[in-house]
Amino acid sequence: MSKKSNQFMVTEHGKISTILGRETSLTGTLTFKKPLQIAGEFNGEIISDGFLLISETANVKANIKAHTVVVGGQVTGNVIATDRLEMLSTGKVNGNIKTAKLQIADGVIFDGNCEMIQSE
Repeated sequence: MSKKSNQFMVTEHGKISTILGRETSLTGTLTFKKPLQIAGEFNGEIISDGFLLISETANVKANIKAHTVVVGGQVTGNVIATDRLEMLSTGKVNGNIKTAKLQIADGVIFDGNCEMIQSE
């Protein structure tokens, strides 16, 4: 999935230079273009054509639509990943998912329905 490069992760979509840290708590609608990592709390809606990493410490209560989503933390809400959804072993998703490509690690907790779609 990714490699550590100093403090920032490098993904196939570029370097994650924006991180909502563990102590961060946001509410609202979040839009972004460059790769983003959430390590804290977010409530609302996330809309992007980019890469979203929800780290192990994150608690996200939102409907999410993004190109690529990697879930290592807790997500409550529906997730649409137009290209790929990856659930890490620490990931928990309580909601429906739609994606073109799905990767689920051992240990994932998933409560919802899954719909496979064609990649956009």
